[in-house]
Amino acid sequence: MRRLAILAAGALWLGTPAFAAADENNDLNLIPGAAATESSAAAVVAAAAATAHGKFYLEDAITDSSQRSGLVVPYPAPPIANWQNRTSLDALDTWNLGADLSATLSNRLNLLEENDFNIVSRQTVRNDFREGYLTWEPLARNYLDAGRINVRNGVALGFNPTDFFKTRTAVGQASLDPSVTREDRLGTVMLHDQAIWDSGSASIAFAPKFYSSTPITDSSRLGIDPLFDRTNSADRLLATFGYDIADLSPQALVYHEGNETKFGLNLSHPVGQSVIAYAEASTGKQRDLIADAIAYGKKTAVLPSSAPILPSTDPVARFRSDLAAGVSWTPVAKFTVNAEYHFHQAGLSGRDWQNWFATGAAHAGVPAITKELWYVRGYANAEQEPLTRQEAFFRADWTDAFVTDLELTAITFVDLYDGSTLSQLTAQYYLSDAWTIGGYLSANLGGERSERGSFPQAASATLQIDRYF
Repeated sequence: MRRLAILAAGALWLGTPAFAAADENNDLNLIPGAAATESSAAAVVAAAAATAHGKFYLEDAITDSSQRSGLVVPYPAPPIANWQNRTSLDALDTWNLGADLSATLSNRLNLLEENDFNIVSRQTVRNDFREGYLTWEPLARNYLDAGRINVRNGVALGFNPTDFFKTRTAVGQASLDPSVTREDRLGTVMLHDQAIWDSGSASIAFAPKFYSSTPITDSSRLGIDPLFDRTNSADRLLATFGYDIADLSPQALVYHEGNETKFGLNLSHPVGQSVIAYAEASTGKQRDLIADAIAYGKKTAVLPSSAPILPSTDPVARFRSDLAAGVSWTPVAKFTVNAEYHFHQAGLSGRDWQNWFATGAAHAGVPAITKELWYVRGYANAEQEPLTRQEAFFRADWTDAFVTDLELTAITFVDLYDGSTLSQLTAQYYLSDAWTIGGYLSANLGGERSERGSFPQAASATLQIDRYF
């Protein structure tokens, strides 16, 4: 790994082309294949230059939830909050420091309240330092970034097998839409060199290790902690190469972390005037989700070293693959539907789910066992990986729906083993250039022994108001 790090750093500082896929405009990201698939400092700089200043706003979001009782596998303490209010001050801006040098900052300061207003125990200030980096353009369309950067890869919307820097980066927000949450997450401290030309792009990124692995949850952390241990707990290297061939827009990726190497591929292709087909896949040697979660829990002392693997599974690292394939259909202007199939070979199979519920039901009064079972699910959430091996994903977005400045979005995840679903309906109305009001309704639906029906939160509603400056 040290040799790889030295080679990567040398290439970066010499300005070796590293190619990013090109545009990070949020709307274009919803059309797979219409834009490039990797975060680009060039796009951020261009977007900032096109406006008088960055994006600054004050946001308040209050959420009320309904909880299930009598779960087959009891949820460990503390319980999920019945309601939460989040007040946030959000800032994103880029400053030109010279002809070829710029600085970018993305940060959110949050005040959280849950269930009561006890300022000592339940009111918390937290800061999400998402990005902060310098960009240097030594040659035309060649960019060297240094700092905390949110590098995103992948062409799918619901699950991105090639988005290797997504693990443990999630921050609290109202939307469950993956295409939204991947834009608003913690970046990784790295050196990132990229180059773009008319027919392709390439990049190389090296993220150094600063900390040893830490628990996936830690309520004692200070609110101003930048959480570098979540994003920089291992030396990581990512190289990408993309070239436009016959409207396929292929991008190849090689990712190395620790002793493991993964290979990825992104493809997209227009089909007629209104349909875009796309797919992304990755493969590499790894343990399955259950074994990986238990190993991580023991490594970080959350689980005892003697804890068994529950439910029982294959503990050996083998070559396993991930796939997300789908289509984007725009039948009329301002209305787009996406349908995807997700395959996560390391995830829980139908038999694994049966064993999960059987083990939990037989040991419902044993907190150590139920904690371990729920830890597997929490670990998948922190890694931003599907919990189940096969699922479907649907997304529909309609701008100027019924009236001008009203946007409606609906998303649904469907577990293909038990048919349970996680769905969210979003409505956002742009009152003016300064004010936006939004509402979110979400629900976990399914039988008591299904993935979504066994979750303690049955449904939630959120009201969100934004004031832009």
